[in-house]
Amino acid sequence: ITDVIMPLMNGKELQARIAGIKPGIKTLFMSGYTADIIATRGFIADGLNFIGKPFSLPMLTQKVREVLEG
Repeated sequence: ITDVIMPLMNGKELQARIAGIKPGIKTLFMSGYTADIIATRGFIADGLNFIGKPFSLPMLTQKVREVLEG
């Protein structure tokens, strides 16, 4: 689980670095920005695992389950 926009490195860059160490790792991106805004700015592509902030614990639990099972 990583935020999309962070200081020094964005979530996409972090995911790429981790995937270099552990290929096939599943990633859930989160952000306070909408998925549309994030996609149009090139941070993440459509179809990637994304959850918008704010989210509840049940929402996060469900999304993590979807990512791990998908």
